[in-house]
Amino acid sequence: MTRDWAETVGLQALAHLAGHEELIGAFLSQTGADLAGLRAGARDPAFLGAVLDFLLQDDAWVIGFAEAAGLRPTDPAAARAQLPGGQQTHWT
Repeated sequence: MTRDWAETVGLQALAHLAGHEELIGAFLSQTGADLAGLRAGARDPAFLGAVLDFLLQDDAWVIGFAEAAGLRPTDPAAARAQLPGGQQTHWT
């Protein structure tokens, strides 16, 4: 899994949100982003990570996205790990 692949998954996730009024509304509300900011965010790997973070909050959202995009349910989390801020923190 490469960074390019992760960014592609992030873009797919953003498109998925945009296609579901309740999800895009919740995302915009939670992040403070606006519709104009989505276009700019699509070019920002950290923003795409935030999109994946949002989807990863709910198993049903992850499964719905994965099915719609033809991905495995574990792929969104794997993609998130490849984007800025997605690395797991080890506290030891």
